[in-house]
Amino acid sequence: MNMFEGWQSFDAEGATVPFYKKNEGGISYIGFDSRPCVPPEPMVNAMVALKFADKNTKIIMVNHKYPVGLIPKIEPNFNIERENLDGEQVRLTFSLKDGASLDGFNFDKTCH
Repeated sequence: MNMFEGWQSFDAEGATVPFYKKNEGGISYIGFDSRPCVPPEPMVNAMVALKFADKNTKIIMVNHKYPVGLIPKIEPNFNIERENLDGEQVRLTFSLKDGASLDGFNFDKTCH
């Protein structure tokens, strides 16, 4: 099932999966599906995607399970909405917290 049907695909430097974008209601969305990936690819793709985040851009990650290594790393800067899908699969929406900035954010692509 393509979670991003109707979205525009684009190449994101450093990503290992296709990336998608759309605009809706004054908000830009960047999405990717890392379900077919093996670690550390979901983390790598998440870090690529989060570089696009700003106050008007949300990031959507579809993953085979809840990314426990990623969440503590980004939680200080991002609001995280979780939607459970089939089995352990999840759809996460990341938005930059009010007053948060990516200046100085560590985009190191490791889970530790």
